[in-house]
Amino acid sequence: MENEKSLILVSNDDGVMAKGINELVKFLRPLGEIVVMAPDSPRSGSGCALTVTQPVHYQLVRREVGLTVYKCTGTPTDCIKLARNTVLDRIPDLVVGGINHGDNSASNVHYSGTMGVVIEGCLNGIPSIGFSLCNHEQDADFNATGPYIRSIAAMVLEKGLPALTCLNVNFPDTTDIKGIKVCEQAKGHWGNEWTACPRLTDPNYFWLAGEFTDHEPENEKNDHWALANGYVAITPTTVDVTAYDFIDELNKWITDK
Repeated sequence: MENEKSLILVSNDDGVMAKGINELVKFLRPLGEIVVMAPDSPRSGSGCALTVTQPVHYQLVRREVGLTVYKCTGTPTDCIKLARNTVLDRIPDLVVGGINHGDNSASNVHYSGTMGVVIEGCLNGIPSIGFSLCNHEQDADFNATGPYIRSIAAMVLEKGLPALTCLNVNFPDTTDIKGIKVCEQAKGHWGNEWTACPRLTDPNYFWLAGEFTDHEPENEKNDHWALANGYVAITPTTVDVTAYDFIDELNKWITDK
């Protein structure tokens, strides 16, 4: 690996053959040496899951100047762990997840395998970014995202990110992007989450579905509003989930018992 260049580790949850990750590689290549370690098939919704009940296997897909691509039988998080510990000869300068087919705004961040990639990088002290497009189609048009992805990645390579903080970047499904908004995570919940698909002898089969309800639809600070109004939504996301504001109150509960 060419140590004078920035080393960028890339993965996703849609699989190594997905259009999104291949477009991402194309956009990032001018910024450094790219190593891809991605699942061999889709792992959407896997969050930060790890493979602990069987061995994980990886193999080389292709190698060319400035780009090495591997596929892995594990989860997106497995991919980052495996690449860091068995493939790379130095710590990456940047970990990037995406481009996801479908948005990862609001509470989706907790379920997303794409953000599992990012959180794993962040937990290891590596500046990390997730990119997602609000379009689930296999042949989605990612062209409008390119200049933003390259600019945001270059900015993070130059400036870094605070400890335990990563970026969750979501793109509206439009070629007429109005600009960038730095956002907070929308507050909301998923409902109507299952669609029945009964079999001949058993009615208890369901597909995961769902409708997201934004609890603050008029809040112009949140990522849902930004996306609905044609803006790129960048949400700085912390992986420290401590509820600091509640510590003193909880201590009172404990001491008052």
